[in-house]
Amino acid sequence: MRLRRLLPVLVGVLALAVASTACADQPTPAADGAAETVGLQVFAAASLTAAFQEIGDTFAVDHPEADLAFNFAGSQQLASQIKEGAQADVFASANQRQMDGVVAAGDVISGTQRAFARNRLVVVIPPDNPAELRGLADLGRPDLKMVLAAKAVPAGSYALAFLGKASAHPDFTPAYSATVMANVVSFEDDVVGVLGKVAQGEADAGIVYLSDVSGPADPKVLRIDIPEALNVIATYPIAPLANAQHPDLAQAFVDHVLSPQGQAVLVKHGFMGAVGAAASPVPDPVAAFGLAGMRPPWPRSPRSAATDVRQ
Repeated sequence: MRLRRLLPVLVGVLALAVASTACADQPTPAADGAAETVGLQVFAAASLTAAFQEIGDTFAVDHPEADLAFNFAGSQQLASQIKEGAQADVFASANQRQMDGVVAAGDVISGTQRAFARNRLVVVIPPDNPAELRGLADLGRPDLKMVLAAKAVPAGSYALAFLGKASAHPDFTPAYSATVMANVVSFEDDVVGVLGKVAQGEADAGIVYLSDVSGPADPKVLRIDIPEALNVIATYPIAPLANAQHPDLAQAFVDHVLSPQGQAVLVKHGFMGAVGAAASPVPDPVAAFGLAGMRPPWPRSPRSAATDVRQ
């Protein structure tokens, strides 16, 4: 008799639990009759932070239903998170290697990835230039404190490629790479860490992307350009994830990044477009490497001839 009276209560509780579970899988209803929103998780290289935040704003104009959430970090960290099962809808990497790893793991369908931006390297120094650096050759001075991205980070591997090119160039010594690497006091997980330590004066120099010191943001550093002959062009691929919760919206975001509007934002922030469009050019050396590639906004002085990127 007691069981008979409890049965309707148990059935009601079970029905409520099922209804709650079903509602959890639905898009979030908006208040006041506004359109429902759906979450879109975008995993993007740290160097894309400012550009993608602006692209996210323009994407939201055409897709008000999208509730964008960005995860910015080193590409190698993002790739590992995706392969370990982290939920993401879009992956934008700073190099092809990390994208290839995600494709190989089955998290991105081969052929859906697209190159959407290119980048190049620059050397950054604190605004007061305490080490009195005058050119690339000075990076090998024994009294210098350098900071680089770790080798596993795309920016770190590109920096090593630059040092290798310089060591093989007649205007540098074969030991140039080794002497510069001997000055490294810290390897960072991404370029944001490199830029931060240089800006705060914890290092005399670092190597980051041109986009990190371009665009509307104030990077609080000076810049020494790396000539084209020694520079490394970074290619950025993007793709929707194979298990994206909202594949149509994920593809729409990828298409927006590749659109003229998205490409214009990337160029504004110092990237080169996927094809053709270019950011502010890096000058070729005017003579031997040293003061070459540095464009002072003030008259040259023996203390510093770096470009003030804060202007």
